[in-house]
Amino acid sequence: MSKLSISSTYISAANALQGKRKRRRIVAYVESYDDVLFWRTVLSDFENEERYFEVMLPTRNSLSKGKKKAIMSMLSAGGGKNMIACVDADYDYLLQGCTEASKVVIGNPYVFHTYVYAIENYQCYAPSLHNVCVMATLNDHAIFDFTGFFSDFSEIIFPLFVWNILLYRTGDYHDFTMTDMNHVLEMGRFPVHDPQPALEKLSKKVNSKLGEVRRKHPGMKEKHEALAKELESLGITPQTTYLYIQGHHLFDAIVTPIVGRVCERLKHEREREIRRKACHAVQQQNEISAYNNSISDAARMLKKNTGYMRSAPFRRLRDDIERLLGENDDPPRES
Repeated sequence: MSKLSISSTYISAANALQGKRKRRRIVAYVESYDDVLFWRTVLSDFENEERYFEVMLPTRNSLSKGKKKAIMSMLSAGGGKNMIACVDADYDYLLQGCTEASKVVIGNPYVFHTYVYAIENYQCYAPSLHNVCVMATLNDHAIFDFTGFFSDFSEIIFPLFVWNILLYRTGDYHDFTMTDMNHVLEMGRFPVHDPQPALEKLSKKVNSKLGEVRRKHPGMKEKHEALAKELESLGITPQTTYLYIQGHHLFDAIVTPIVGRVCERLKHEREREIRRKACHAVQQQNEISAYNNSISDAARMLKKNTGYMRSAPFRRLRDDIERLLGENDDPPRES
């Protein structure tokens, strides 16, 4: 019997020994240390007088991590009422059972996934990015249309993204890997007051890669069109594709640089305002010093962003948890 099987048995026994008046402990295994806070935030809303969650890595005696470890450990223990696994969806949700890992992620009721590619995608939820800039700079001047930009960005990359998923489903992904996709999506620097040339450049790169992939895989037009419709039925619209590309690349190479440049402009704008309004040099120096001590790093604020909680994928995740807990809750106890 595995250590986690013993652990699962122990948890159930410990819950039983606590008596009817004690809260039931549910262990939630996550992939890595970075995931602990996210899932703690998610699960806290489902704690009550009947139950509480303990979020941890698959084993306390090992630093090994990763989705496979979390899932396999959970499954070896049986999962269920007192034990769940919480993972990033990666491509497994979109593969819809084409791989063994995908079958587990979408088919096991005790495995919860993010629906978007990863936690980082949630942190990059476009409608929340202006608030991130406000948190970082304490300046509420909206100088960049994040929602419009990432809607345009998503529409441009959607046809190529569908090809990427199609080739992963058919096992031909070596011809167009996720890394290849990331290279196409690289935006480079562009002025935040005029992102259109950067989007046009991206469109040219996408169209070039589309031509290359189509030539390598002729006769798949109908499959591509069918998959595009299927993905939309799963919640992946042409306007929200950015939520389903590789999370680290989106966070590190695309969103953080853009948010950083927007914040830099907002910071300079606020400093110019202070200089303009200051009555004398000492007041100006004091005000600028106070302002700089109050603002924060843009990337750090992105990591703390919780504006995704109103997004459609996050609501689906909450619904899944609520559904399982409702099914597994014990009948009301007699007083």
